[in-house]
Amino acid sequence: MRVAVYWAPSRSEPLSGLGNSWLGRDADTDNPCAQPGITGIKTLTADARRYGFHCTLRPPMRLATSWDAFRAAVHRVAAATRSFPLPPLTVRTVDGFLALTLSQPSAAMQALADSCVRETDPHRLPPPPDELARRRAAGLSARQEALLQQWGYPYVMDEWLFHVTLTRRLSPPERDYLLSEAERHFAPALAAPRRVTEICLLTQPEVDFLIVERVPLL
Repeated sequence: MRVAVYWAPSRSEPLSGLGNSWLGRDADTDNPCAQPGITGIKTLTADARRYGFHCTLRPPMRLATSWDAFRAAVHRVAAATRSFPLPPLTVRTVDGFLALTLSQPSAAMQALADSCVRETDPHRLPPPPDELARRRAAGLSARQEALLQQWGYPYVMDEWLFHVTLTRRLSPPERDYLLSEAERHFAPALAAPRRVTEICLLTQPEVDFLIVERVPLL
């Protein structure tokens, strides 16, 4: 079983329902959701559906200690972090994937992601050789290789980017079509003011990740 820490919009936010609808699954309940009538959306969102509508703070890892110890570390991060405003979101392409990203950098969100990685790292098992090989096959920079060795993942700390993955990697025609559809689907919620008030603890008991606890910030 792997565990992870996410940011996900509050259950009361319109963005939460829009995100679950886009992916076709609610990661809090593991229930399916009706998707919009967009050609091919079920297939194009299949990989992202497994993880749920989220931004990764602590990438998935296997535990070297225990669930209770990992959970306590996440609670310590939350207890030391004051809630903060999040800049408006925008839809764009990230490495060929469609994603929601921040319209401007957020030092507070970066610090939260860094803390989640740093404070949970003592509870992480090293990645198995096949996972390391898969990461390196993507073509890592020297900095990303150093992060992989130190933290078990190459896209953390200064290589981390806030993004909410919406699709698999797309061809140019798919991207052009889905970008306008995603902008239309998420338009009611993208510019809405929001605060980061909680972080999410997840497990992966089988294939799909499940949110098992939402931990409030200060």
